[in-house]
Amino acid sequence: MNFRYLGNSGLKISEITYGNWLTHGSQVENDVATQCVRAALDAGISTFDTADVYANTKAESVLGDALKGERRESLEIFTKVYWPTGPGGKNDTGLSRKHIMESINGSLERLQTDYVDLYQAHRYDTETPLEETMQAFADVVRQGKALYIGVSEWTADQIREGVTLAKELGFQLISSQPQYSMLWRVIEGEVVPTCEELGVSQIVWSPIAQGVLTGKYQPGQQPPEGSRAADEKGGADMIKRFMNDDVLTRVQKLKPIADEAGLTMAQLAVAWVLQNPNVAAALVGASRPEQVAENVKAAGVKLEPELMTKIDEVLGDIVEKDSGKTKETAPQQRVA
Repeated sequence: MNFRYLGNSGLKISEITYGNWLTHGSQVENDVATQCVRAALDAGISTFDTADVYANTKAESVLGDALKGERRESLEIFTKVYWPTGPGGKNDTGLSRKHIMESINGSLERLQTDYVDLYQAHRYDTETPLEETMQAFADVVRQGKALYIGVSEWTADQIREGVTLAKELGFQLISSQPQYSMLWRVIEGEVVPTCEELGVSQIVWSPIAQGVLTGKYQPGQQPPEGSRAADEKGGADMIKRFMNDDVLTRVQKLKPIADEAGLTMAQLAVAWVLQNPNVAAALVGASRPEQVAENVKAAGVKLEPELMTKIDEVLGDIVEKDSGKTKETAPQQRVA
């Protein structure tokens, strides 16, 4: 496993980070989830990412149980706050001071830890003053409940304003967690240049495009039984933007490139995002322990420029690069 600094901080994280969105507490049984976490630890992964909203808090509990007994100082545990949790009451969502302060306490209890290494704003809250949100994060850091602060799916302008306020309040905003893959490159135009300037790293989610870049979805065919595209509990909705024959046909043409690099298609996809110097880690999940072991083989892989060019030529105009998609796909008002 390789390790990279997160932003301009002194914190090092594993460049393959284990995430439990859409799996723990919902799609896989708890004993299998624990086996996946054990496989991640065995593979050298030390960084684990979750959120309070995943399976409505159950994912945090599963991760806390799975990591019980591990040396806390050897782990980096990340979680997030914003989306509705609990019964979804009037203050059970957003980035108000009330919700942040109550949410961090709940997350720590479920994760069975005194602190998280990184606490992230899961989206930008358009209905709470940013000053209120950042002051609450400053207090969470001062109380020792989080060491660093990050954001997820914020625009370049929002990140810049957040970093400015964080500095004024005496804490570090060091990371951004956006969607990023060969197929979804909307951060490259504005978010990445801004973050490079400000000393903020990317922890990218969906580097395999919800499984599309594994090549398991064939054009003109129904998705395999048990796959994410066949999951009506949420997975199918997230993957549907990529489930068209044009995309799937182009993806199949990546197989010879992966073979040339000595990688599986999934490993190629993870290695591809790690070529971006602003990316500190690629988030990978798993529904089976062997998937973890396979994905970890992308760590430390150097893809030659000629191969990167071949990938661009194969995918062509199906790649989404519109910087405006970050704001377009964000909630325009707080989700109640």
